Amino acid sequence: MPIDAPTYVVRSADRHLYKALKLGQLCYILNSRQMGKSSLRVQIMKKLQAEGFVCSAIDISVIGNFQITLEQWYAGFAYLLVSGFNLLDKVNIRTWWRERELLSPVQRLSEFINEVLLTAITEKIIIFIDEIDSVLDLQFDSTAFFSIIRTCYNKRADSSDYQRLNFVLLGVATPSQLIQDKNRTPFNVGQAIQLKGFQVHEAQPLLQGLTKRVSNPQTLLKEVIGWTGGQPFLTQKVCKLICSSESPIPTNEEAVYVEELVRSHIIENWESLDQPEHLRTIRDWILNGKQRTVELLKLYQQILHQGQVVAVDSPEETELLMSGLVVKQGDYLQVNNRIYELVFDERWIEKYI
Repeated sequence: MPIDAPTYVVRSADRHLYKALKLGQLCYILNSRQMGKSSLRVQIMKKLQAEGFVCSAIDISVIGNFQITLEQWYAGFAYLLVSGFNLLDKVNIRTWWRERELLSPVQRLSEFINEVLLTAITEKIIIFIDEIDSVLDLQFDSTAFFSIIRTCYNKRADSSDYQRLNFVLLGVATPSQLIQDKNRTPFNVGQAIQLKGFQVHEAQPLLQGLTKRVSNPQTLLKEVIGWTGGQPFLTQKVCKLICSSESPIPTNEEAVYVEELVRSHIIENWESLDQPEHLRTIRDWILNGKQRTVELLKLYQQILHQGQVVAVDSPEETELLMSGLVVKQGDYLQVNNRIYELVFDERWIEKYI
């Protein structure tokens, strides 16, 4: 969402991330797509920059991963840092990189952080690394990259400069998928920030648009979240549908109105109505390129039939959680919301098992 969006919903994750970064804690936000990670980053960056922090968002997916060499990838990351922190007039990154070709790309990136970034910028620095899951498609081992982040964190004990440097990792993956080496991972020293769906008391900014449609917008908002489970993308989408609809909303019939709107504009013929894409993203996560598709569908089928199942932290559970189709509530897994239940129903499951 735009930085000045009046309908941005502040969640507990906003407060936790802001507090953790103020304390200098390395943070990571790993969740399913379209849960508001990027919007959260934009808002927190704005807040921290107003307090004197120097921040940059690095989308590492733009470096590419198909047929890219290890050296090209690390050089690309260094260039994104130079560009993101507006250092192009202070260092010729191509020349700087070539002059150190006797060093490995990993060493060069470490040297760049030490010699260039921490020297050119004297304020507190936060590097937001977005689309961190894109490293999973690299043709080489990305362990050393995470080791650099961990090393920067460890250097805080001996260097005040590194006490000024911090990282936030954002993406759709689990820590164990990204790196398994417990001695080199930054995740066991970092702070996990949990992103959950909107709660009604958090979603009050959304009332701004709904008040134009009804005299009791709170009731309408509760009905919306009753369908979306507070899933950020779906909640915003249903609210937008309500605001753009010209049909009247009869008093005390908000539940019927929202159900008819959701069924006709989202659920029925969902594959053709799914613009911008959301439901198809979940479908593709489950079906495309996954070795455990049948296992995922059988687990989801069990959750759908029983309402919830006890979580046992299996690989299949992790995949389902990352798809966004299910959520973990306490010790149980359950379908994220009513819309998903009706879209990804028994008939849909049977097509692929």
